[in-house]
Amino acid sequence: MGILDMFKLDGRSALVTGGGQGIGRGFCLALAEAGADVAVVDMNEQTAQTVAKEIEALGRKSVAVKTNVMDRDQIDEMMMTVVDKLGKLDIAVNNAGIGRPGRAESMTLDDWNLILGVNLTGSFLCCQAEAQQMISQGNGKGKIINIASISGITANSVVAYGASKAGVIMMSKRMAAEWGKYGINVNCISPSWTITPMTDRVPAETKQRWKELTPIGRVETPEDMYGALVYLASDASDYVTGHNLVVDGGHTVCVWVDKVP
Repeated sequence: MGILDMFKLDGRSALVTGGGQGIGRGFCLALAEAGADVAVVDMNEQTAQTVAKEIEALGRKSVAVKTNVMDRDQIDEMMMTVVDKLGKLDIAVNNAGIGRPGRAESMTLDDWNLILGVNLTGSFLCCQAEAQQMISQGNGKGKIINIASISGITANSVVAYGASKAGVIMMSKRMAAEWGKYGINVNCISPSWTITPMTDRVPAETKQRWKELTPIGRVETPEDMYGALVYLASDASDYVTGHNLVVDGGHTVCVWVDKVP
């Protein structure tokens, strides 16, 4: 197999949670451009359907599935729909996530439970169902990619968000250790602050600070993660598992960017 062929996803079937907008939408389209059929999983059925049509316009099969990732029954129904429409599951990208502002001393238990519930428990439930499906297929191959954050390795965010993403990273390592014998690779991608519809409301001065704290000199976009995504979804990464791939423009390299001429 040629090196470029190793990155092709032709004949693969994938799902992306939180695929209806922002980073998730971009991931859906990137996987489709690389050759995969892609199920768009999201709480918002309308946006999921819009993205599914974009995927079909690329010549790939797609299906939109409305799913609450904190509900195992809905996840099981989603999995059945994905397999029914796309035939199998080769690649799973667990991207659905949520954040809430607030300081540790004043955060409500409801906010804590919601953030941990979506980001960590939701990812766990999806991984579990995805692995069960991949194991049942019996072909000794599967790629699970969890979207974590540099907030899981640096204290740069709300306490519950950081805790949830740190949990996703360690959860992925343990799953990689357990599921390697089935040929399932489990890895993470950890982005920095990223320009998406969710960050539109962030003040301009905050975005400028993000830029100043990033050695590359600009704020991250979903496109900056496409290469990492396709790599971890493809045959090129068959010997990579339990890894947290940080894609942050160098933000975690240093506490601040020196202004040296």
